[in-house]
Amino acid sequence: MKVLFALILSVNFLTSHPITGQANMSVLVQNLSTGEVIDEYRADKVVPPASVMKLLTTGAALEILGPGYRFPTILEHTGTIEKGVLQGDLYIRGTCDPSLGFKGNTAFLDKWVKAIKAAGIQRIDGAVVADMTMLDGEAQNPSWLCEDAGNYYAPGIFALNYYGNTMNIVLKSGEPGSMATVVKTEPVVEDVYFINHVRCDKISYDGAFVSGLPYSRERYLTGAVPSNVGTFGVRGDLPNPGLLLARHLTNKLREAGVTVYRDANYIADYNPLTPPRTEVYTHYSAPLSEILQETNINSNNLYAEALFRYLGTRYTLPGTIHNSQDIVRDFWRRRGVAVQNAIIKDGCGLAPQDAVSAKAFVQVLTYMARSKNRDAWMASLPVSGQTGTLKTLCPKTELEGRIHAKSGTIAGTKNFAGYIDMPNGDTWVFAILINSAPGKAKNIQTVIQQYLLDVCGANK
Repeated sequence: MKVLFALILSVNFLTSHPITGQANMSVLVQNLSTGEVIDEYRADKVVPPASVMKLLTTGAALEILGPGYRFPTILEHTGTIEKGVLQGDLYIRGTCDPSLGFKGNTAFLDKWVKAIKAAGIQRIDGAVVADMTMLDGEAQNPSWLCEDAGNYYAPGIFALNYYGNTMNIVLKSGEPGSMATVVKTEPVVEDVYFINHVRCDKISYDGAFVSGLPYSRERYLTGAVPSNVGTFGVRGDLPNPGLLLARHLTNKLREAGVTVYRDANYIADYNPLTPPRTEVYTHYSAPLSEILQETNINSNNLYAEALFRYLGTRYTLPGTIHNSQDIVRDFWRRRGVAVQNAIIKDGCGLAPQDAVSAKAFVQVLTYMARSKNRDAWMASLPVSGQTGTLKTLCPKTELEGRIHAKSGTIAGTKNFAGYIDMPNGDTWVFAILINSAPGKAKNIQTVIQQYLLDVCGANK
């Protein structure tokens, strides 16, 4: 009775707190082994999950593809090679690998050049062409907010992703009231055009915003940056990462003495009647287990959305957002997860229309805890007080290191779903989704943290 009484107080703590009391909530805490419900509040209610949505995507990807799956990127050519001359084009065919060139790691290009030369190619009479036809042309999810389009955290998703699909726009700030000037981009993007309205102001934070659409060369810069600080970096998306990759490979080939006659190009529209090509080399990504760690631990939207889009290609080509939505929903429905009322618009949680219940997340987490892929799954989740997006949750408390979970944050929203290793040896699975609460997300997290500590303490 003491435990039950303490848990009732914990529920009241959430529902009566000034920050969370009037919020749109869905909560479920359950014993993983016995299925006993420890605590719940409107567990069937669907609410926006923010980045906790990544659990649906990464869990489905891990189960469908397996932890050892590696994304191939294929170099192939049309035409023939005669006396060192490729009488055709060299293609880079993408299959949604999110990790090519991530964090500026382009060492793989040297291997590509070596493989091309090993194939006997000393001259290309055509061009290096980025083949992005595995996905349809809808690179930007239509359910995302317009204000997000063009920002680094909401890049377009392509069959060829490169450099994290982001660029650093270097601005030079001046006196208060003056306009900042664009110095360069990192990496260099040859044909991007900036419409710049960024002013210099007496602030100490980055208040600049980037907006634009996939494939468009225009990027709008608005807002403000600190005055008199010299150069200042603002991150935005790459308009066409596949084309940039083709340009970089073209440059590498020319530096290595391979003549490339035409400028780099790209194709984006799927054509089942494409002329036959000859494979030159296949590059493989790191295993999916490692890709999932970047996706969940650091809450990488590009990685999550690339996985989501790739899953859609399992239905038909080219892959569509609609197919991705269907395959994720059907996968979990067939495994008994309560997604009948869920709204699945994307794979990363940026879409404000996304809505999933605490019950559904607990069911997903329970299923994955019993999966043959459990170890890879658990390794993909950040740890409280220690890693990734959970580094600020319960540090220096009895729950540090004992929560493995995914977080989700947007304005007025803080969500968590995962596992708690209890002091008595039990494991609890939980989902706490709190939306439309007043105040900052960090204040909502403080309330959730206290709630978790109360529940844990009641189980001693």
